[in-house]
Amino acid sequence: MGQNIELLIDRLDLNGSGVGRHQKRPVFVRGALPGERIKAKVVEQKSKYLKAKPSEIIKAADARVEPKCRHYGICGGCDLQHLNSQEHLAFKQQKVAELFYRNDISQALPWQCAIQGDSWHYRRKARIGVQYNKKGQAIIGFRQQGSNSLTSIHSCPVLEESLAKIFTELQKVLDGLTTSKSIGHIEAIATDKTTLVIRQLKKLTAHDKTLWLKAAATNSWQLLIDDGQEIVPINDYQPLSYSLIEDIELSFSAKDFIQVNHKVNLAMVEQALSWLDLQPEDKVLDLFCGLGNFSLPIAKRTNSLVGVEGVQAMVDQASKNAETNGIDNCQFYQADLNSDWQEQAWSKVGFGKLVLDPARAGAYEAIEQMAKLEPPLVLYISCDPATLARDSKLLMSLGYQIEKIGLIDMFSQTKHIETMVLFRRYTN
Repeated sequence: MGQNIELLIDRLDLNGSGVGRHQKRPVFVRGALPGERIKAKVVEQKSKYLKAKPSEIIKAADARVEPKCRHYGICGGCDLQHLNSQEHLAFKQQKVAELFYRNDISQALPWQCAIQGDSWHYRRKARIGVQYNKKGQAIIGFRQQGSNSLTSIHSCPVLEESLAKIFTELQKVLDGLTTSKSIGHIEAIATDKTTLVIRQLKKLTAHDKTLWLKAAATNSWQLLIDDGQEIVPINDYQPLSYSLIEDIELSFSAKDFIQVNHKVNLAMVEQALSWLDLQPEDKVLDLFCGLGNFSLPIAKRTNSLVGVEGVQAMVDQASKNAETNGIDNCQFYQADLNSDWQEQAWSKVGFGKLVLDPARAGAYEAIEQMAKLEPPLVLYISCDPATLARDSKLLMSLGYQIEKIGLIDMFSQTKHIETMVLFRRYTN
């Protein structure tokens, strides 16, 4: 531990760390790139590998670029700001391919062009952490690399412009609060207005409420207080919504999941419609449908759509969104898609096309049941390539082949990967 070593980096691992070798053991170095010769300090030593921190780059890779954020390397939010955008996508594509290979998928992957948006100022929703030092002073920011401690953030070039420099204004408010250690975190959401959801750990005093309202008036914020039981506005409140293609407007609550990259989300939905080759007579099943992000645009082009989601509140919101947008050929249902849903009436419609958009845990159990419906076409949108590879192996064992696969650069500057895959069922 603490040993200084010199390394030649030959590849990136699945987490984006550089990998070299020292005394026949792999050494993982966060922030190092293939082709670089570096000096590094060992920070963790195991029998089979080492972890090290770069101390000097003797020879830099051509793909290295200067990180844009002053907090990069301390803040744990971004992983790849030091890697140029072309190699950034190449790394992500290789990561998906390697995970498929590890799952014994030998089919050549038919890669399509990646969906890309802005590399900076794209994230419209973020949870800003609040912690307190020994003096009770508030620290506002994001978690440090490999730690639950926060690093104080002054600005963030990944957040949308309206949120990028919000930290200074929040610090002013928290420094003036009379109730100590009263804030847990602050959720920031950028739509037409900036919305802040304040996790209030102690009762909001009149003084502190006045302070928040004054800051809100100055910065054009709308404020919601989350006391752990309910979320309520404390100033003029405009319901949250975002625009989709086909002139669709999706309303959502502050606690609902939405895709954080608005421009990429629009392109992703457009691509989904194109890959599905929707026809007026199609009947489509959308599992893990959420608020209707894919459901409503699909319904506008087809005979009918059924959307299913595990959370009743999101099912209700999806139904309201359909009604608000005048879309009357879709129905939404609540079901635990990881349990038996084969006897549900909605599953017996006879679907020709199916959409899967699960959370990181994937859709393995849902696919096992979905296979009984035998839809000819399955579109899978994944936010975790490991569970995507696992689920793809299952689909292929059930008679499906990959017709198209493409990256969606939803989370630029990070190692996180969104992927879209189109499967077609073949029968002998």
